[in-house]
Amino acid sequence: MDIELLMIEVEERMEKTISTLENNLLKVRTGRANPKMLDIIEADYYGSPTPINQMASITVQEGRTLVIKPYDLSALKEIEKAINKSELGLPPMNDGKVIRVSVPALTEETRRGYCKDAEKMGEEAKVSIRNIRRDANDDVKKDKTIPEDISKSTLEDIQDLTDKFVDRIEEIVKAKEKEIMTI
Repeated sequence: MDIELLMIEVEERMEKTISTLENNLLKVRTGRANPKMLDIIEADYYGSPTPINQMASITVQEGRTLVIKPYDLSALKEIEKAINKSELGLPPMNDGKVIRVSVPALTEETRRGYCKDAEKMGEEAKVSIRNIRRDANDDVKKDKTIPEDISKSTLEDIQDLTDKFVDRIEEIVKAKEKEIMTI
């Protein structure tokens, strides 16, 4: 077994976990409008479900309103329908050229709920990191061709990498919680 290759693979898998966490946290609402809120919504476009961000430009106006301007005006009704059906719970307003979605200010209770959601996502990411560590440790321990001292130092390196990524997750979640709680 090539130890360097294993460490590179472990780090890549941990980076993917961080990337997934960051993408998931983008979808958690804050007090401000964010175009990423619409990333998960797909509208019917000529018979196939298409993400709204691929069929329209999405901008933020005055910090609380998303303005969705379709590249093809015939898609306006489908985009409006998709937003209405979504879990966002935000009513779209269609003026015939653009769709406006007002994002209301969050209550203290709602903000705390979103913080808990962010914490939960962070914990799931930590579990994923620890699973990657466990798999790598198992690979090292199973390989009897690795000398004991190298095996031990590799296990320590894997643990150091795990600690580094768990710390990063905590920083990312804390930053998101601060963003959520900022009025």
